[in-house]
Formats: sequence, C-alpha cells, structure tokens
Amino acid sequence: MSTGEDGVNHRARTLEAYRLWWQHDANWYQGVAKRFGQQVANEINAEAMRKIALKVGQQVARRSGALPDSGDGAKDLEELRRRYDECGDRMFPRELRNASTEVAGDDLIVLTLRRNFAITMVRMAGSLEGYQCPCTDVHAGWSEGLGVTLSENRATSCLREGDAACHLLMRVRTPLSPGAEG
Repeated sequence: MSTGEDGVNHRARTLEAYRLWWQHDANWYQGVAKRFGQQVANEINAEAMRKIALKVGQQVARRSGALPDSGDGAKDLEELRRRYDECGDRMFPRELRNASTEVAGDDLIVLTLRRNFAITMVRMAGSLEGYQCPCTDVHAGWSEGLGVTLSENRATSCLREGDAACHLLMRVRTPLSPGAEG
C-alpha cells in the first residue's frame, strides 16, 4: 500500500477504522446481550442492519434508476443481481468479506458468503454463542430499497454454524418492476 504526501497510508487507516467500528459493534452487541438478553441483542441488531440496508438499497436505486422491464426476465434478473452486489460492496467493503451472487433460476438469486467480518468480530468479542445473523434482514432492507418484493428470503447454510459458506436464497416476486402486472 502506498502512502500519501504526508507519509500516512490512508487506505490502511480506513481499513483499520472499519475494523475498529466492527469491533465496537461486536462489543456493543455483547453488552446488550449481557444486560438485556441475547434475544434482545439479536432483535436490535437485525432492526439496525435492516435500516442501514434500506438506505443502501435506496442509494443504489437512485444511482441506477428504475428496475428494468425489458421483457427479458433473465436479463432483468441479472441487472437486479448486479444491484444486490453493489449494495453489498457499499455496505461491506470487499476487504472485510468474500461474497458473490448468481442468478440460479427464473426468479432466484443466490448470495454465497465465504468470509464475513461480522462473524469474526462477534467471535472475537466472545458473543458467537446465541448470535443470530441478520443476513435475511439485510437482504429484506436492500430489496425494499431497490423496490423489489421477495417471495422467499432464507439461509440454507451459515458460517456462524460452522458451514464453509453462507448460502442465502432471495426468490424475487415477478415481474420485477412495480406496476408491471396487468
């Protein structure tokens, strides 16, 4: 990594700030869990993540414009998949996660997460036991922000449970465009 004119590696400092905020978040979660119970900590965490995800989805929607209604469902779903990737990149820097999405059918997008920095931080804070991942809440927020309704939103495997990767299914109600139904 290169340094700026001031001799400071600003990219490294930015990454360190991310790590510190994720550690803060994990320790905050742990404190709420100790004082009010893990279920309350999970609920508050999921609510907060969904709100942030909604804002991210709205930002991507504003930047990208209306969802396509080209008549080619595969092409339109591929564009939506690209928008989900953009949401992920905005919300979770690539340095902190390893994820990809793919279209896996006429109405299905699968997100595969091989590394999740949040799980690492929660584990380091000693709060992994009883922690519930807010992934489906994140996807629900992105979807709402993007103007998409999901008919299915669930995980089939999870890093938190010791699986090699998280596999998250987002089945999109079709057609994609609001008001496109006759």
